[in-house]
Amino acid sequence: MDLIKKLWRARKLILVVMIPLSLLPLPLIHPTSEACCAYVLIVTAVYWVSEAVPLGAAALVPAFLYPLFGVLKSSEVAAEYCKDTTLLLMGVICLAASIEKWNLHKRIALRMVMIAGAKPGMLVLGFMCCTVFLSMWLSNTSTTAMVMPIAEAVLQQLISTGVADTQEDSETVEATEDDYKEENLEQNQRERLDSLYLFLSLFQTAISIPEPKKEKESKDSRYPTKRDHMICKCLSLSITYAATIGGLITITGTSTNLIFAEQFNNRYPDAKVINFGTWFIFSFPIAIILLLLTWVWLHFLFLGCNFRETCSLSKKRKTRREMLSERKIHDEYIKLGPISYPEVVTGVFFILMTLLWFTREPGFVPGWTSLFQKKGYRTDATVSVLLGFLLFLIPARRPFSRAPRTPAGDSSAERDPDPMAPMITWKDFQNLMPWEIVILVGGGYALAAGCKVSGLSVWIGRQLEPMSGLPPWMVTLLACLLVSAVTEFASNPATLTVFLPILSALSETLQINPLHTLIPATMCVSFGVMLPVGNPPNAIVFSYGHVQISDMVKAGFGVNLIGVLVVMLAIMTWGVPLFNLTEFPDWAIARNVTGSL
Repeated sequence: MDLIKKLWRARKLILVVMIPLSLLPLPLIHPTSEACCAYVLIVTAVYWVSEAVPLGAAALVPAFLYPLFGVLKSSEVAAEYCKDTTLLLMGVICLAASIEKWNLHKRIALRMVMIAGAKPGMLVLGFMCCTVFLSMWLSNTSTTAMVMPIAEAVLQQLISTGVADTQEDSETVEATEDDYKEENLEQNQRERLDSLYLFLSLFQTAISIPEPKKEKESKDSRYPTKRDHMICKCLSLSITYAATIGGLITITGTSTNLIFAEQFNNRYPDAKVINFGTWFIFSFPIAIILLLLTWVWLHFLFLGCNFRETCSLSKKRKTRREMLSERKIHDEYIKLGPISYPEVVTGVFFILMTLLWFTREPGFVPGWTSLFQKKGYRTDATVSVLLGFLLFLIPARRPFSRAPRTPAGDSSAERDPDPMAPMITWKDFQNLMPWEIVILVGGGYALAAGCKVSGLSVWIGRQLEPMSGLPPWMVTLLACLLVSAVTEFASNPATLTVFLPILSALSETLQINPLHTLIPATMCVSFGVMLPVGNPPNAIVFSYGHVQISDMVKAGFGVNLIGVLVVMLAIMTWGVPLFNLTEFPDWAIARNVTGSL
């Protein structure tokens, strides 16, 4: 038993050593470029899926194995680790650092929840809406980590004001301005209920009357009633699902979108179809449909079907706990104080960056890049880095003002007497910059370059020719189901990095527009929401202790199924005219011919 325990503790080290050794006969027996590239690809993929080594460290495997096996030069591999999307991500992180430093994200979240109200159904929808909006620009992980403490404060207020008797909890009081009348009304109701219970107890001694079942949790539970527990589960899961949905909307919303955009543009350089505008037009309706269907599914699963009770917009009748929850949210908003100058500057930069992205090459009208003589030099990364750089220069203090309002809890800002201190510092940027993701994305580009140069992608495509009899929608559906299943147990970026070259080769072999399979697979890889290990937002929500794994599996399966169906609906309807999916495009034909040569 001791030997087994030692082996289990050393399983990752054993895997790291044994996988390369066991696969080494492949390049030795078949010393071709395809076999050597396949060896590197399999070793890297196993390291990613098993997480035997950190994802960023595993992404460095092509950097030394490709030169050793003669697939790519060291300088060529190094060039793949820093691309246009790296600069795009750096600029977005600068804006995200400013948003978080000056608490603009907290103000947006609390304001949206105040608008939604404290009814359970509307409260969940309000948190989902603000999470989706924030996740469009911030990473899914940081959005969940920011919104969950706010939601937890509301849930704790809900629990602390809960009562054991659900019948008493469902009694509503008129939301009038006269607090004295409310107290008298509640006291009279309690007296009448006590008299009724006394009469029933005396009457029960004469004839046997079954007592009504009270929906209580066990004595050692921290939830007053089962309904309170269901509300906590529903709100917690809704935040991680909303973060995933919001990340789908923009190219920079999640790392998998960046991986797709860069690998697609690198493999098909003549295809000028994927940019911020086209992606947003395609994904925004998907996100809206997913948001509403996910909310309905979670409401049905945890809160039941009584939408009138949990989603009433009327402010005349509210329960006591709803009034206290609204007061708690309002107090948190008041603590932020009036909107500050740095928040205004951050908001202006946020709007300006979005507008410049949309209007760069909108497609239906000439964009602002048409003002320059040389075409093709300016991308979304140009805008992102420019505005991010300006945040290091613009002072955080209003001109001719005495003192700035520092963000809550920022003691370093309070000690900083510099009147010209910028909006963000390099330390603020460095704290948010996901360097592991940057290296991971670079490793994916290196693998894709090796597959292209060695001819492995062409060989894979030839092996997939038996699937040529399937219709395009069937190929896309199988790809979506396969990717969404694998990503439940492996990281999203690693899964997509492995599957993108395979699906590209498959599309070229079957003469299908590559976007028909690549875009749905990219979106479905984000639907790993059934387990805590599926993605970091799931783990964050699970750590609060409101949900169990069985709850996540049950709710996540429905969300996963809804996501695949909505993505398939989108790619078969408005995606067809947007990306011209009915034809095998010229840029894919040119790539296919070049690869064959």
